[in-house]
Amino acid sequence: MTFMGYKRPDGLVGIRNHVLILPTCACASETCRVVSQQVAGSIHIINNSGCAEVKANEDMTQTILRGFAANPNIFGTVVIGLGCENVGHRELREAIEKITNKPIVSFGIQEEGGTPNTIRLAVRAAREMVAAASIQKREPCGMSNLILGLECGGSDATSGFAANPALGYVSDKLIAMGASTVMAETIELIGAEHVLARRGATREIHDQIITICKDFEDYLHAMGQDCRHGQPTPGNKEGGLSTLEEKSLGCINKGGTSPIVEVVAEGRRPTKKGAIIMDTPGYDIACNTAMIAGGCQMIAFTTGRGTPTGHAIAPIFKITGNRATFERMKDNIEVDVSALTTGEISIERAGEIIYHEMMEIIEGKLTKAETYGFSDTAIDRICRFI
Repeated sequence: MTFMGYKRPDGLVGIRNHVLILPTCACASETCRVVSQQVAGSIHIINNSGCAEVKANEDMTQTILRGFAANPNIFGTVVIGLGCENVGHRELREAIEKITNKPIVSFGIQEEGGTPNTIRLAVRAAREMVAAASIQKREPCGMSNLILGLECGGSDATSGFAANPALGYVSDKLIAMGASTVMAETIELIGAEHVLARRGATREIHDQIITICKDFEDYLHAMGQDCRHGQPTPGNKEGGLSTLEEKSLGCINKGGTSPIVEVVAEGRRPTKKGAIIMDTPGYDIACNTAMIAGGCQMIAFTTGRGTPTGHAIAPIFKITGNRATFERMKDNIEVDVSALTTGEISIERAGEIIYHEMMEIIEGKLTKAETYGFSDTAIDRICRFI
């Protein structure tokens, strides 16, 4: 089985062909937005951090920014910095060049004499990259090149017994073809970690799954906090989920039944093929951000209550098992598998519906979030002051 993708010089394969305008820090984000608006075929992200950070937060920011540029959907990157931030444009560019050999240039607003000069130079560089990207053709690529992120948000009871099991079927199908899937949201494994850990391919992976959940709770307890304050959310409760454990038992269904071959840190690229766990917080947008930085070319997002979220780098397509939600938010949701909720179709049939939509998106169909130009980015803060 193959899909039509864009082969990169670093050996990876994209399903989109973007030129990324990447800010090193918040002070450069608006300049990046203006540059991208002037160059069709380019995208930008908003970076609300990148300066005056404690070391752990700085490291997380840099992991995400490097991962964005290295994502297979990116043809090349224009980095823009201010000039007085902790990690400037040259340093970030050099760090990116160590992990990918795709085209990259960088500029500093202070060095170039202000915003207008920087925009002029960056627009020229971005246009040249877009012109080069525009002549690249899609080629047949093996499914082993695909990494699908698995996310659920705005969950209700139908997420756990309909949309997530159907997505789990897709996850198993892709893994059987040689692809990889990534499930994140450590907080939404708590209470079901013992069930999930049984899928560990080795005893070490079993223990890692238990450990990341314990460490997350211990971290919060050390600061006098309880993860159950925000979990389940008010929307989850209105949708029929009464406890974190109940939510987690439904959440893990989206990962299917395949052996888990690796547990990776937040925003890190998997080194193995198959079912992957990424240790992230539970906030949807932070999870999506981390998985995209970790190399996911797209994200399948199940939702019972509905969500509009999207990202510029990787398409995010939505799936629901709640018919009322689909009718109410069909301008945001791609796939309705509510017939599984009512017993009209099987998990396998629901999974095939999701798989068909996914393949169309892989080969160029725009998601609804992409048509709106949505791009939500949230970089997790490792150190928090409470």
